[in-house]
Amino acid sequence: MTMPQAVRRKGWSRKQKRLGIIVGLGVVLTLAAGLVLTALRDQIVFFYSPTEVVSRGVQPGQAIRLGGLVKEGSWQREGQANTFIVTDGATEIVAHYNGILPDLFREGQGVVAEGAVGADGSFDANNVLAKHDEKYVPREVVEALKAQGEWRPEAGNP
Repeated sequence: MTMPQAVRRKGWSRKQKRLGIIVGLGVVLTLAAGLVLTALRDQIVFFYSPTEVVSRGVQPGQAIRLGGLVKEGSWQREGQANTFIVTDGATEIVAHYNGILPDLFREGQGVVAEGAVGADGSFDANNVLAKHDEKYVPREVVEALKAQGEWRPEAGNP
């Protein structure tokens, strides 16, 4: 009985080598994508509401985006030093920002601040984003406010 030529050879054929390389690259890419997604799973969120910052125990110095409403009567400014409270109706966080705020920044309006939580629990912002017109509030802010029962439809789109 004779054996097929492919079985008698000791090495892999060209086709088998190519297939092995493709499978190996697929496994490596899958592992890399899994590691990246695992490392970024908490940072994929556009922003954290004040309640999420407290409940998740965000570490001081960790860069995040904080979103919510600027509490009425909380904005204080001295030169370019601004202090205001960001709230989602349930939790409030004091935010500090050095610089010129956007023209549309005002109390009672939606805001997203980029920065980090300080050691004292306040938020040190390095960038502040305000809504761009009188009817716009970021969808994530609306959802967080609706979840807290604090959403006022007249303040923005549904």
